[in-house]
This record gives sequence, C-alpha cells and structure tokens, in this order.
Amino acid sequence: MELAKITSKGQITIPIQVRKRLNLKEGDKVAFITEGNRIILENSTKLAIKEVRGAFEGLAEELGLKTEEDVVDLVKEVRKEIWEKKYENND
Repeated sequence: MELAKITSKGQITIPIQVRKRLNLKEGDKVAFITEGNRIILENSTKLAIKEVRGAFEGLAEELGLKTEEDVVDLVKEVRKEIWEKKYENND
C-alpha cells in the first residue's frame, strides 16, 4: 500500500511505484472511477483504449473479418469510397 499526503490545494503526488504500475508520465491524465465506496485511479489513455476495445468487441466477426488481410481490404475499400465521394464532381 502506498500513501500520499494532500496539500492545502487538494493536490497529491502519486507515489513512484503507482506511477510505474500505471505507466504514468509527466503530462499524462488520470481517471478517477467510483465503484461503490471505492475510488480507482486509472491511466486515462489505457482506460480509453479498453473502452474502445469493448465497444468494437464482436464487430470484426459481424463484418466477416477473419484475417489481417480482410482488415486491410476493408480499409482500402473505405478509403476508395471516401476518395470517390470527395472527388465525384471533379471530373
């Protein structure tokens, strides 16, 4: 367990072992998550990545993407559609 002291301005220094464990560096942001009577401190970047993964979970299967090549082909197709929309009136 690590301890931190609160300053008169409500600030704390995150102990080095906690910063290392959360891979926090100067300028990074942290998220405070409330779970019942507990507050959890998370690296906000990693938390965002977890949420994105959760949001897209199962989507690859729904789209029939089974291999990396399938993903590359889908990206090419989407890029082509975007390019065609952008330049459709510029014959």
